[in-house]
Parts: sequence; C-alpha cells; structure tokens
Amino acid sequence: MEIELSFTEAGSGAPLILLHGNGEDGTYFAPHIAALARHFRVIALDTRGHGKSPRGSAPFTIGQFARDLRDFMDAQGIDKASLLGFSDGGNIALTFALKWPQRVDRLILNGANLAPSGVKPSVQIPIVLGYGLSAALARFSPKAAHRAELLRLMVREPHIRPAELARVPAPTLVIAGTDDMIREKHTRLIAQSLPNAHLEIIPGDHFIARTHPEAFRQAVESFLLA
Repeated sequence: MEIELSFTEAGSGAPLILLHGNGEDGTYFAPHIAALARHFRVIALDTRGHGKSPRGSAPFTIGQFARDLRDFMDAQGIDKASLLGFSDGGNIALTFALKWPQRVDRLILNGANLAPSGVKPSVQIPIVLGYGLSAALARFSPKAAHRAELLRLMVREPHIRPAELARVPAPTLVIAGTDDMIREKHTRLIAQSLPNAHLEIIPGDHFIARTHPEAFRQAVESFLLA
C-alpha cells in the first residue's frame, strides 16, 4: 500500500535524493544540504517507518523501501534523479538502480553492502544478538518490536550478487571510511563489480558524512559536478 513519505527540499535544478541509514531520518544529511542545494534540487527523504514517515502495513524490507522511492518519484513528477544513499540508504539506492536503472542519473553509495556478511564481525555480532533479544521481547513491548524490525534489516538484508551490479550503468561513486563498519574488501568488491564506478576511501568511520563533512562533501561534489 502506497504511503506519503516525509521529506525536506532545498535548491533547484536536477534532482538529488538523499537516503539515510537504518534508524535515522533525512536530518542525517543536514550539514550538506545547503551546499548541495547551490547546484541541485536536494530532497532528503524519511524512509518508511523512520523520522516523520508513516510505517504503513507493507513489508519492512529494502525492496519495499526501493518501491516507496519509485512511488515518491512518480508522485513528485521526477523521471530521473541522482541518488546519494548512506548505509541502508545506499542499499536502497543500489536496489532501486537494479530495478529501475533508467531512472538513475548518478549514484553515490556511502557505506553500502551487498549482504550482511559485508559487515565486520565486531559490529555484526552485537547486531545479531540485539535482534534476538528485541525479537524475544517484541510481544511485550512496542519499543522492542520496532527495534527488532530495524535490526532485522541489518541481520537479514540485503541479498545482492556481485554479478548483478553489471546491470547498473549509472556513473557511481563508492565511498567509505578507512575505519568503516563495512569490510574494505567488500566495499572494493562493490566498486569493482559496477561497470562505471569510482572508489574513494577517506579517513574516518562509517559516519564520515557527519564526522568528516568537508572531505565527504568534497568527494561528493567533485563526482556530481564532473
């Protein structure tokens, strides 16, 4: 069932849609919106069940989030956009690009992964344990149920084969931190599997857009404005 996603918008020109990570909302990109809006129509979305967007009744999956993005673009009259996705937002952007490649201008994947195994064990093991505990408490606590639904995304999704990435023609920036929670080997695999990708590994952790905003924005603007 289609829902209305909450979003903020700034600037004009070619559309650039920002997709946040798990458990966050569009404000994650707040430090970058004004700068990017000098060149683009910047739209920061709240994913289904995140921020101010309603949960709805559809499955809480990366595939559903990609369909929500398609529906949002249809409703806004956007035929084609560049997508900047962080973490699960990157997974949504990549899933969208696989399903509707003709609707993607440029693609930026920040800390994305093709499968749960792409996450470092030191990060993934606590996530798996947290999911098990939250799932066990879900029947007694709405808060635990919501947390279980969020953690389930990281425990069970996504499932993208490297060979599938050959179907994504859009110029792509794959960007991650030197101390990212995604294995560097996995990030490099994503970049190598895409036919038109450029890889940037910059100093910082998974959250480089917030912890190293200048370096992150320089890489993003250099790519988008090239």
